[in-house]
Amino acid sequence: MPLGAEYPLLEVIWTMLLFFVFVMWIFLVFRIIFDVFRRQDISGWGKAGWTVLIIFLPILGVLIYLIAQGGNMADRDVSAAQAQQAEFDDYVQSVAGSGGATDEIERAKQLLDTGAITQAEFDSLKAKALAS
Repeated sequence: MPLGAEYPLLEVIWTMLLFFVFVMWIFLVFRIIFDVFRRQDISGWGKAGWTVLIIFLPILGVLIYLIAQGGNMADRDVSAAQAQQAEFDDYVQSVAGSGGATDEIERAKQLLDTGAITQAEFDSLKAKALAS
């Protein structure tokens, strides 16, 4: 007897659906636990309380957390992403903005405009910057 006759197509689909729901449930539980531990606005006791609630009463704990803190989870994600982007932008600016020939010529031009150096010194600095 073929294996398909013992396990009909609808049961295969039902099993796949249950597996998908289970994987999503695990993802949601870990997402909430990561959010709890990332928060700066609650104490260690609050984090421990949420963790115990989520582990020992998972369905109820997750639903309560999503109702109470669901909107704030997105705000924390957005602020974390913005802070990370700002750090990256600062790093890129610090690396790209230092030591370039254009910056050296611009600084030399400012010195020339203020009278700190002569035209000959400016030309020398400009040639040195363009050579490197």
